Amino acid sequence: MKIVVTGGAGFIGRALVRHLLAATEHSVVNIDKLGYASCPDSSLAGEHVGRYWMEPIDINDRAALEQVFGRHSPDAVMHLAAETHVDRSIDDPLSFVHHNVLGTATLLEVTRSHWRGLSPARRKAFRFHHVSTDEVFGDLGADRTTRFDESSPYAPSSPYSASKAGADHLVKAWYRTYGLPVIVSNCSNNYGPFQYPEKLIPLMILSGLRGADMPVYGDGQQIRDWLYVDDHAQALVEIVTRGRVGETYNVGGNNERTNLAVVQSICELLDEWRPLGGVGASYTRQIRFVKDRPGHDRRYAIDSSKLERELGWHARERFESGLRATVAWYLAHPNWWSRQGVDGLDLSRLGTPA
Repeated sequence: MKIVVTGGAGFIGRALVRHLLAATEHSVVNIDKLGYASCPDSSLAGEHVGRYWMEPIDINDRAALEQVFGRHSPDAVMHLAAETHVDRSIDDPLSFVHHNVLGTATLLEVTRSHWRGLSPARRKAFRFHHVSTDEVFGDLGADRTTRFDESSPYAPSSPYSASKAGADHLVKAWYRTYGLPVIVSNCSNNYGPFQYPEKLIPLMILSGLRGADMPVYGDGQQIRDWLYVDDHAQALVEIVTRGRVGETYNVGGNNERTNLAVVQSICELLDEWRPLGGVGASYTRQIRFVKDRPGHDRRYAIDSSKLERELGWHARERFESGLRATVAWYLAHPNWWSRQGVDGLDLSRLGTPA
């Protein structure tokens, strides 16, 4: 297949594109507006001639989208392009509505027009895979016996999660009203190499290394399920190629941790690999509890049993090994995160964005 991946220069999108090119025979058209958190892989075009194309456009630009679809005539769309940072959505909610809701609507309409013009055989095989988040389901509460499944009601708490919920609903409406063959997936918190350093794990690593405060919202007892990004990329390919049209699949890592426990684990790894001077000195002394974020959900947890049962996917990476690999990567690649504009980030202002 020739697959359009929107947001393919973002954190998850980058991992997905690399997996598609390295582990499958599919070709990729990467549509990405190249915003502040994008990290395009300039080596891919040379490594995969005839299988990879970069299209630096905004999904809100309908004319440009139509031109890309006309040039490439894709067999599937995997839609990851979105503004994702909760704190930024609180500061600028309309930007998230514009990109995540209106951008998805524009992409759906361009895709629908393209799909209707395909031959019957290609139209039947076509897929539109919308990649979403567990945050659309809202606050799960502290009871660890419960997890989100595909029938969980929507109850978004932040402008970000509300904009993603709106996009989910649009995708499902285009399936019911127009018959566009869609699939939706909702994932838990992703982590791994190449993540922009405003997100929890890289932010804490770099704050620790700089001797800055490691700010934790509230009491730090908010619980998240952590999914290694390469595991997620593998799941997405299984879903778009073998998932059932009209269905939703939850993708989780089965790694629930409190925010505070995650930060403490990062400190332990930094203590091991970049020890501070002084007997008993630890990076944990840099942890600071700060005022909680408005509307901060207490717990998210994903039940991936449907995906495991139907498509045979299982998360392979345990949180301990995945975190160890992630911290090691950031320690080994200071030139990468310096190029992301991290020198200009106000680390203290960003809080704990998980």
